[in-house]
Amino acid sequence: MRRRGIPWLFLLLAVGPVVLGLGYALLYSLGLVGLLGRGFTLEHWGAVVRSADFWGALGLSTFIAVVTITLSTALALAAVLRWQEHTLRGLRTYAFYLPLALPATVMAFLIFQWLGDAGLLSRLAFALGLTNSTTDFPSLINDRWGTGIIVAHTLMATPFLTIFLANLYRSERVREVSQVAATLGLPPGRVARRLVIPLLLRQGRSTLLLYAVFVFSSYEIPLLLGSQSPAMLSVLTIRKLQRYNLADIPQAYVISVLYALLLVAVLLLWLGWSRYRRNTALHEA
Repeated sequence: MRRRGIPWLFLLLAVGPVVLGLGYALLYSLGLVGLLGRGFTLEHWGAVVRSADFWGALGLSTFIAVVTITLSTALALAAVLRWQEHTLRGLRTYAFYLPLALPATVMAFLIFQWLGDAGLLSRLAFALGLTNSTTDFPSLINDRWGTGIIVAHTLMATPFLTIFLANLYRSERVREVSQVAATLGLPPGRVARRLVIPLLLRQGRSTLLLYAVFVFSSYEIPLLLGSQSPAMLSVLTIRKLQRYNLADIPQAYVISVLYALLLVAVLLLWLGWSRYRRNTALHEA
């Protein structure tokens, strides 16, 4: 009886506040509660759907999440393929674990000092004669493509994914499988492309998806390194929530509900696709 009560307690303490918060946000967005609550209305939803800022924020957040997870995964795979099961040994251990201790705000500050108009790269380019002044260096902070955000998140994600994939490499006995494939005559390059990389990506796809969701919804780094327009979805939501214009507050709740619905849809599609792949594999077996 006690074991059966633990999941319900977890749902009550962990999932309950989230459901209540989303319920309040939905009611606020529909005009049923809050300072501007005057009865049911879809005015705020229509304003968000017609807003170019919302679609720009959604596109930018998706772009940054996809590019970041692609770059960091490629770098992590390169490190694991290069050092294999020795990836987390020796001095390399500090290179992968130390960045994980840096808070997001500290990483954003470092990137600002490196990529800013008068930052380290700008001064280095000027010292080498590549630019006429430090202000001639291309702006990589607060740009419309989120370059600084991508660099910061990539530097944070790569160590984590390297550690994760290195542990997968060891636990899935990839080295032994690769040796068997090489014994059968498969060249080393094809072993990596056709066997090792697909195996690691298949086993780690859930973690990669969750990290992409984390980047998609991040706040501190986009706030410090991102542009005002377009802004990432989290920054746009908080900006509308904290404005003096009370009419923007219901729109912030609309964006929050839309984000939650989008996240649930992505997770459901992922679970459905994973179940389909698993059932297909069982039928083929």
